[in-house]
Parts: sequence; C-alpha cells; structure tokens
Amino acid sequence: MSKKSDSPSLLGNWKNDLPASIVVFFVALPLCLGIALASGAPLFSGLIAGIIGGILVGALSGSHIGVSGPAAGLAAIVLTAIGSLGGYENFLLAVVLGGVIQIVFGVLKAGVIGYYFPSSVIKGMLTGIGIIIILKQIPHFFGWDKDPEGDLAFFQFDGENTFSEIMNVFGNVSPGATIIAFLSLGILILWSEVLSKKGKIFTLIQGPLVAVALGILFYVTTKGHETLAISSEHLVQVPVPTDFSSFLGQFSLPNFGAITNPAIWVTAFTIALVASLETLLCVEATDKLDPDKRVTPTNRELLAQGAGNVLSGMIGGLPITQVIVRSSANIQSGGKTKVSAIFHGFLLLISVVLIPGLLNMIPLSVLAAVLLIVGFKLAKPSTFKAIYQTGPKQFIPFIVTVVGIIFTDLLVGISLGMMVGIVIILYKSYQNSHFLHMEDKSNGRHQIKMTLAEEVTFFNKGAILKQLDNLPEDSMLELDISKTRYLDYDVIEILEDFVQKARDRNIDIKLISEKETVMNPDSYLRFFNLRPAVPAH
Repeated sequence: MSKKSDSPSLLGNWKNDLPASIVVFFVALPLCLGIALASGAPLFSGLIAGIIGGILVGALSGSHIGVSGPAAGLAAIVLTAIGSLGGYENFLLAVVLGGVIQIVFGVLKAGVIGYYFPSSVIKGMLTGIGIIIILKQIPHFFGWDKDPEGDLAFFQFDGENTFSEIMNVFGNVSPGATIIAFLSLGILILWSEVLSKKGKIFTLIQGPLVAVALGILFYVTTKGHETLAISSEHLVQVPVPTDFSSFLGQFSLPNFGAITNPAIWVTAFTIALVASLETLLCVEATDKLDPDKRVTPTNRELLAQGAGNVLSGMIGGLPITQVIVRSSANIQSGGKTKVSAIFHGFLLLISVVLIPGLLNMIPLSVLAAVLLIVGFKLAKPSTFKAIYQTGPKQFIPFIVTVVGIIFTDLLVGISLGMMVGIVIILYKSYQNSHFLHMEDKSNGRHQIKMTLAEEVTFFNKGAILKQLDNLPEDSMLELDISKTRYLDYDVIEILEDFVQKARDRNIDIKLISEKETVMNPDSYLRFFNLRPAVPAH
C-alpha cells in the first residue's frame, strides 16, 4: 500500500488511536520500570526501550495494533548477561549485535516460522498470560510491591513464586493503596460496561486516565495521613534528573572494544533468537485478537525489531520485542492503527522529560487495577468453554500451554504446548495412515480392503503392521495405494515382509497402484511382481 493511501487511514482513526495510546502508556510505564528493575539494569534503560519500541519499531513495523517494548521474557537473560559480560556497557554491545542478527533473520525471511505455531497454542498463550497478569497484580493491588512489575515468571527474582507472593499479602496490606485500587477498579468496570455506551465523550476519555487522575488526587490529599497515606515504595518511580546534563547522564554507550569477546556474540545470538521468537508469537496472537483480522508481515517485523534493538543498545536501552500485554491493552482500548503505538512512545518520552515528578505520584495499585482488567479480558472463562467444545485435539495443547506458562514462563509454556501438539499430530497420523474395510462374501471368505493415505511415513508403520498381523487366514486383501503420493521405505519393507507371511497364512493380495506412487523402484518392482496388480480403472 502506498503512503498516499496509508496516510488518510492512519489520520482518520485518531479518535480511536489517541485514547488507546493513553491506556497503553499507563500499562507500559510500570512495566518498563519493573522489567528494568528485575533485569538488574538502570531504571531509565526500560524507559528507553519503551520509547524506541513505540516510536521507531511502531513506525517501521507492518503491525497495525502490536506494541513493542522491553520484555519480561528476557529479564533473566539480561540479569545474567550483565554480570557475566563484565558490565552494562558490554551488555549493550550484545544488544546492538543482537539487533543486527535480527535484521539478518528478516533478510533471510526467517519470519515464516511464525506461521507454524498451532492456533490452540497461541490461544493458550493469550489465556495463560491473562491468568499470570491477574495473579501477579493481586499483590500490587493490595499494596505489596516487593516483586517488580513485569516479572511474569513463576519463580520470582525475590526467591518467592507466584502463589507464595500472593500469600505474603496477608498481613502486609496497605490500606490507602487498597482503597484507591478498589475505587479505580470500580471506575474501570463502570466505564467499560456502562458509560462507554452512553456517549462519545466516554470513549474519547478512557477509564484508565480517570482512574490515574483519581489515584494522584488520592495520594496528594492523604499525604501525611496515619492510615491512608501511600508511601513512596507503592508509587511509580521514574528517575528524576536535576538538570539537562544529569538527564543526558542516564544514557549509556556500548563498549565496542569488547566486540572480539566470544561471550558477547553468544549473548547477542541468544537475545536475537529469544526476542525473535517472542515477537513472532506475539504477532500471531495480536493478529488473532485484531477485530479487523489483518495479517502482520513477519519478516518486516523482524527487520523493525532488529532496527529497534540496534538503536536501543546504542543509547543504553534494554532489548525490545513485541509484547502481548501492551498489544492486548491497545486492542481492548480500541486502537486501530500503528499511530496508537507510536503516540504511546511519544507520551513516554514527553512525560519522563517534562513531568517525572507527576508520574511518581501514581499509585502502583491503580495501575494494577488497569492490568487486572487487561488480564481478565485475555482469560475469560468463556474461552475455556469454547476451546473445550472443539475437542481434545485443540483443548489438550491449549490447557498444557496455559498451565505451563503459569508454572514456568512464557517460552517454556509455549514449548510444552508445542510438544503436546506435535505428539497429538503424530498420533492422529498414526491413526489415519490407512482405511480398513472388511466385507464378508457369500462363500464365507473375508474380503478386506485397505486404502493407504496420500502420505505414509515411518510414523504410520506401527498401525499398518498391527492391522496386517490381525488379518484372518484364508482371506483376500485388496491393497489400494492408487492415491498414495509418498510411501516411506520403512512401510515398503513391512508390505514386502507381509507378502512372504501371507503365503503361509493363505492370504491372497491384490495391489491397486498408479505410476506416480513414490517408492524405491527396486522395492516397488519386487513387491509388484509378487502379485499381479488389478487395474484401478
């Protein structure tokens, strides 16, 4: 599509994109800071990644509703790499090189991998992340903020796990944070379910913006109160520079002198691989959530992510991926085009430069309420019912993915779901390798017809062998391979061996075949010559 045709559609949706970008901004702000904290990196590095993920990646990407930024899935890799590579500047070099490798992936069209994730696994990923968001936000909702925002792994950086952290809330509830969290949640539900249907003003002004404004007002008016005051550890904590030079001092440059260090390259490749996989998974998921069912060009997405990581590493930012939490918040808030992702990046940039002090008055419990709504919309109970009704072939990989994500992390959960999905495919292939039909003739002799599938591989040989061994003596087998386009050598061996056994069991064989059947010529001739074929016509 040309720029001429793109511009009107982008500008024409600003009434949807502008309010959505504000919601995404409030979701992204604590996640950028929390992921940086969990990664052992400077807090500002998360904001850098969020800004670049919004503005640069948003502009270059072909995704209409995807939003990029620092990813929780990379936090453990970043934490380990900063320590093992000898400093943050060395790690930044790995981020830059990782971005270059991602660009190479895009040029080589490796984005095609994104099309091979089963739908059941993608839906399981969305639901699992929704549940994780809810579980992880419960402590923040009640003012227990020991684990940083954005930590989605079951085993946390503070030594706790998802469920033990929830148990720690008992006895550590912050009254002020909890009260404003419940008020914010009420506003969000009222806005979403009632007011948004009453007039356009309630669509332009989003509920999260009202909730955040109320949260700031609550913090200011209760400051110094013995019971209701919200202490600083329960607030957003954006770095506040004292002057322009101290603001510039928050940026870091990579140490290119370490480029010959093999460990740098290993980390770079790890970042590129994990970031690319997370991005492709998120692309598939957001495309499924997109009400307009648009398809994101995956190779272009890898190029955009690679460019984003190169720039992020060059100025001191964390690695970037497309992120499902922000993307789903964008979709749920009515975002239509990439303008919402780009504008949320500008909001991050402007706010951290001009109003960091105001941002630091936002209670984390208010933002937890916003994320609880996002999580619930991803993991609605109706989703489980709908997937269950599609049958075990879809439901089993789905539920394994959900449970895997909850009790491990995103990539492990996805891997478990994929493995189960592959096992089910192999089992179905085993079952569907042939069709067996038995028919009794008037003389009492069994006539059995076995029709092989279009492709028969070594996975199918067990099922075929079992059926052949169970054929009764003194019977007639009509073996139809006329529609078979690929017949594995392992299966040919089974058929050849059975021809020998059939003589001893007085089983006559008729072979129906066509010339285009693919098999080893010598084996085909040996098998063919043992029993004259009956023409298929």
